[in-house]
Amino acid sequence: MIRRDIGKLFEARKGHLDYRAKRDFVRNGIATIPCRISDYNDVINSYSVKGCETLNTEFLDYVKITAEVTPPECPIVLNIIGDCLTEAQKNTIEEIISDDFAYDLGMVEKAEKRHIKIFNFMFFGLLISGVLLALSVGLADIPREVFYIMFWFMGDTLCDYIFLTGHDIRRERRLAGRLASIKVIFSDSYEAADFSESDVERLYSEIEKDVNETIQQEDEDEE
Repeated sequence: MIRRDIGKLFEARKGHLDYRAKRDFVRNGIATIPCRISDYNDVINSYSVKGCETLNTEFLDYVKITAEVTPPECPIVLNIIGDCLTEAQKNTIEEIISDDFAYDLGMVEKAEKRHIKIFNFMFFGLLISGVLLALSVGLADIPREVFYIMFWFMGDTLCDYIFLTGHDIRRERRLAGRLASIKVIFSDSYEAADFSESDVERLYSEIEKDVNETIQQEDEDEE
């Protein structure tokens, strides 16, 4: 009987994430997330009240998880499938999706600004501790050890931010920006997405307009 190292075979197995994402979701550079619903509360949380609606957490998780596996450069179109919605409910869903994802983006921006402040503090702290360490050559061991620990702690934190944490923050920031720019369409039945060149150009123009408006609004708020 031939001995096989089945563990090595499993380690050598390759995934097909890009293939699956492009096959199921991406058409002509646009990522479409199909979402079949049977009731209004599949999207809007049943505990929320009129005028203060929030998204159903299961719906929110589904959209976020699916968006994460699509190529990061693709705009997202959310296709809500079902013939159970009134026009008023469709308008509410569009508004709440836009508001909730814009709020999530704001939270990511807040965390990003906090990390930038920490990065700047660590950067200047590294410079200062490096200078103090260089000037402390003739000092006793204890103060020199303190400068040494400060130098390596801040250097380690900066390296972690640049190569690990910073990458995760930028990825989260891009995903939040994509979701905040999501376009919602409604269908009575499922059909595979097919975008013409004019559809793609119109979608990109709408996203560009939305982004410029948010930048302009932020500039006005700062003034």
